[in-house]
Amino acid sequence: MLLDRLDRYIARNVLGAMLVVQVMVLGLDLVISYINDLGDVSGNYSAFDVLLYLLMRLPWRFYEYAPVAVLIGALVGLGSMASSNELTVMRAAGRSLGRILIGVLKPLLLVILITMGIGEFVSPATEQHAAAWRLEQSEGADAVLERGGGWQREGDNFYRFGTIRADDTVINVRRYEYDGQRLVEASEAQRAVWNGKAWTLENVKTTYFDANGTRVESQPTATWHTDLTPAQLNRLLRPLNSQRMSSLWQYASYLRSQGQEATQPLLYFWQKSLLPVTLAGLVLLAASFVFGPLRSVAAGTRIFYGVIVGLSFKYLQDLLAPASVLFGFSPSLAVVVPTAVCYLLGFWLLRRTG
Repeated sequence: MLLDRLDRYIARNVLGAMLVVQVMVLGLDLVISYINDLGDVSGNYSAFDVLLYLLMRLPWRFYEYAPVAVLIGALVGLGSMASSNELTVMRAAGRSLGRILIGVLKPLLLVILITMGIGEFVSPATEQHAAAWRLEQSEGADAVLERGGGWQREGDNFYRFGTIRADDTVINVRRYEYDGQRLVEASEAQRAVWNGKAWTLENVKTTYFDANGTRVESQPTATWHTDLTPAQLNRLLRPLNSQRMSSLWQYASYLRSQGQEATQPLLYFWQKSLLPVTLAGLVLLAASFVFGPLRSVAAGTRIFYGVIVGLSFKYLQDLLAPASVLFGFSPSLAVVVPTAVCYLLGFWLLRRTG
């Protein structure tokens, strides 16, 4: 019974610290983002609309900042108990270091469930809605869902898409067809409309290249023969880091079926799927700091080192991501290697405490 009470006490302190850190980080990010986005105010898009847009994106921000909140929250929660000598009393009473770590990891299960749920079911929908709402407020009801467009290859065809609207209408579709050696056909359509089963191109202009020169033909409508669906185009034109794991895996499978690199979607897939292991590694590292070399320093110093470690962890992942493309190794290693470093460093520091 005493052990259960101690576990609940440790869990309450650590979970409370994680929550406080997450709220503070989200609040700071909201203020900075709001000030930065005020420059986008124009027409019907007011300063209040900027705030609403940022509030819609809070689920995604919550998911993105979860590793930082977990690391610093564990440092703060355990550090406060260490500063008041509560951890020392627990160990003097016969509670092992491993048992204390179990008490720390218990609340992490709840954090993992909430974070994974938000990342898989909540933030993808809110990010899409926020983007559409923002553009509709600033540019009217027919605003596009995403800016920027993107390129896509399908066999010998290369496509350039402008934007996709909230009603799944694609604006500005360009197609370049090759016969393996040279360009044989180039076409441009003002829009592509999805009727539930197939695409219909509108205002199509096609240029043909052959031995006799070039010729241009125009059509009011034409059928677009492609395996691309609105869901796939949404995955192409939306940021990969805000998509579901299932969508990322499907998009990666589609790219590989077309003989293309699928590093980016696979990278985000592994980041999301291995998030529980990553968070546990960060908690272990935080505990090793409290019980190891930072047990006698001030709380502010622990937090400072926690921020440094958290940023180093993120930058290491960010550096390994393009390296996986350059050197051809699996994108899963870009996630596994930094996490493994956390575990190895954490176990090494805990081992030194005896």
